Amino acid sequence: MPVEPGPGVRATARIRAARAGDTTVLPVLAGDGPFDLRRTRPQGNRARVCILGVMSAPLGGDRLRIEATAEPGAHLHITTAAATIALRGPTTAHATYDVHLRVAEQASLHWLPEPLISAARSNLRQSCTIDLAADARLVLREELVLGRSGEPPGRLTTRLTVHRDGRPLLDQQNTYGPDAPGWDGPAVLDGHRAAGQLLIVDPAYDKEPPAVRLFGDDPAGGQAVLTPLAGPAVLITALAPNTLRLRHLLDAADPLGR
Repeated sequence: MPVEPGPGVRATARIRAARAGDTTVLPVLAGDGPFDLRRTRPQGNRARVCILGVMSAPLGGDRLRIEATAEPGAHLHITTAAATIALRGPTTAHATYDVHLRVAEQASLHWLPEPLISAARSNLRQSCTIDLAADARLVLREELVLGRSGEPPGRLTTRLTVHRDGRPLLDQQNTYGPDAPGWDGPAVLDGHRAAGQLLIVDPAYDKEPPAVRLFGDDPAGGQAVLTPLAGPAVLITALAPNTLRLRHLLDAADPLGR
């Protein structure tokens, strides 16, 4: 049965951070569609932006995109005001939510959104593409919730692609929900409904990478593992029965205790 295309919402939000003396300014802060971008109180030399959702999104057929750049020497922190909920909407066509991050020389970017919730009958393809300079720093958190309380999840595909100094650092893709083989089996979620990861890229890890470490004594209550990558980076992955436990595990495993 063919899937109706559905017009959906087309929107791109843009953020650009630049160094100005000893601080970071935001010469570009342009919201669009469901994205309302707000400056918040800076922290030291780091500019802070909060993304507010001003309409239900993403819905089926939507094409949403966020572009954020930290220029040389700039320091940027981005979060969201609330969880993002993927909903079916008026069409069965999939929605896309693409995030593109660029971090230049001696710059840093913290991308720390609230969880993404895959509601029943939704169909979302989310991607995050990141380009880092050789001495750039990145902290990225991703938290996924498969279904709201008492309901099954929709279909969710996520992809994270990271390049550092023009070379691949990490490229992974996961698919959850209806028709995704084995997504709820013992090799993937094993019955849990919250999954997340914390990626930290820091040139300091070239000399002293953390050792592999497991967090959480009871698999039924969720666990996290910290793994050094083949580059100056660590990846923390976690599974948990709910978002509260998931965030606790990611925070406990963070080597810098953010």
